Amino acid sequence: MDLFAQLLVNGLGNGSRYALLGLGFGLIFGTTRIVHFAYGPIYAVAAYAAWLAASAAGLPLAISAAIGVAGAALAGAAVYGLAYRPFEARGMSSHSVLILSLALSIVLDSLLTLAFTPSVQTIPEFTAPIFILGPVYVTALQLGQIAAVVAVAAILTLFLRRTRYGQAILALGDNRDMARIVGIDTDRISLVVFAIGSAVSAIAAVFTLLNEGATPTMGFNPVFIAFVVAVVGGLGSIPGAIAGGYLVGLVESLGLWKIPTEWQNSIAFVLLFLVMLVRPQGLFSGLKR
Repeated sequence: MDLFAQLLVNGLGNGSRYALLGLGFGLIFGTTRIVHFAYGPIYAVAAYAAWLAASAAGLPLAISAAIGVAGAALAGAAVYGLAYRPFEARGMSSHSVLILSLALSIVLDSLLTLAFTPSVQTIPEFTAPIFILGPVYVTALQLGQIAAVVAVAAILTLFLRRTRYGQAILALGDNRDMARIVGIDTDRISLVVFAIGSAVSAIAAVFTLLNEGATPTMGFNPVFIAFVVAVVGGLGSIPGAIAGGYLVGLVESLGLWKIPTEWQNSIAFVLLFLVMLVRPQGLFSGLKR
């Protein structure tokens, strides 16, 4: 039972990171209908920006994390403005945009490898406190990830419901053509969505940097996890993305109890397959933003 409890705690920690990934990816895909595979390299950009600020510039961790988030937001906006938007302006099909997204992911991964080498970059002076709660160990990073999910969900919900930009994002997600007809600048709103979605993923990237370090290809698995979480939870739903993230995290972690570790990366996709068979719209698609 001690092992089960520890796996449960680990699943909640991983699930928090997955929830952040799903929130950002789901916001982008649910609003723009772009399958943004370059989400992975931008996740890595956030980690490297925070690492450079902390290690090279010697800035405090909080400021370094903020720089990582800002760097990802700028990178996400740049990718939309310089790549996706010109393709959309030419009337390219969604399949062409998907191919562009995959190409961007490969190119950005290669550029990051050239710039930083494949070596793992860490912040040596950082050590996360560990708390012993009965039979389980809980790290400060795990608690921080849970707090981050709560904060991001609350801020996103208020932003979408109470601000003019938020209402425009919801309108664009519901019907792009109608949003354009009523005077919404869909290109500008899409740019904002890419910036926000990338910033949300950056929070997860900073936690990964602190826990595991940064590598050029560190975003490869997270982009697929983000896709699984967004689809399982239900696209366009903040509560759904959070629930989907924790579900995937718990299933992955508890799966280690009985399933060999080499199968861990497959667990999320098996879950996606089962959900698509039973409820293609997502388990929590009825939950509103």
